[in-house]
Amino acid sequence: MIRVLLVDDHAMLRAGFRTILDTQPDITVVGEASTGAEAVEQASVLRPDVITMDVQMPDMDGIEATRMLVADPAVEAAIAIITTFDRDDYLYRALDAGASGFLLKNAGPEDLIAAVRALAAGDGMLAPEVTRRVLSRFAAASAPAPVAPPAGAAPSGPGRTATGAHPGLAEPLTEREAEVLALLADARSNAEIAGALFIGEATVKTHVSRILQKLGARDRVQAVVLAHRMGLASA
Repeated sequence: MIRVLLVDDHAMLRAGFRTILDTQPDITVVGEASTGAEAVEQASVLRPDVITMDVQMPDMDGIEATRMLVADPAVEAAIAIITTFDRDDYLYRALDAGASGFLLKNAGPEDLIAAVRALAAGDGMLAPEVTRRVLSRFAAASAPAPVAPPAGAAPSGPGRTATGAHPGLAEPLTEREAEVLALLADARSNAEIAGALFIGEATVKTHVSRILQKLGARDRVQAVVLAHRMGLASA
C-alpha cells in the first residue's frame, strides 16, 4: 500500500486529490497539511511514501519544506511538486531542493495516480509538458565551467571524458550507460530509450539502476540534475 501525504493550502484541492487517490486499491491518503511547516511535522510522524507538495503556502513554502524533508534522514518519502506551467522558477528551485517529480495542477486524475505510483517505485516523474524546457534551462544555469585539460591531453567535454569518467562518480560510466544517461536527460521513457538504442526495456532498467548507483542518485530526476551539474548530460 502506497502511503500519501497531501500538502496544499486549498482544502478543496486536497479533497479532490484524496477522492481520486483513495479509489485506488494500492494507494491510501494518510494525512493532509495546509502549510510547509505542517508537512514537515506530519511527515516525520506519518512516514508517507509519497508527498504531493504545493509551492505557494503560508508559514513555509513548498520549496523550503521539500529541502528540509529531503535533508531529514528519517523521512524517506519521494516528493512531487504540484505547480503551474508558467512558473519555471519554482521548478528550478524544486530541482535544487531535491524534488522527485512535478505535476501540473490541471493534470487529469490518471496523471496524479501514475505520478504517485512512479514516485513510490523510485522512478521519479516529470510532467511531459515541462520536462524538456525546464531541464534544458536548468542545464544552462547549472552547467559547470569548462575545465582546461592538462598540457598535451586530448580535449573532452566539460568535466568528463568520452568514457564517462568524472571525479563526482563512484566509478566511470560505461559507453552504453553514458548513452542511456543522455537520453534520460532528454526526458525519454524506458520504452523510448530502448527503441533508440535497439535494446530491451529490461536492459534499460538495468542500466538506469547502475547509473543511479554510480551517481549516488535517489531516482531518475535527481540523476538528470546531477548529470547536468557534472556535464554528463550529453553523450
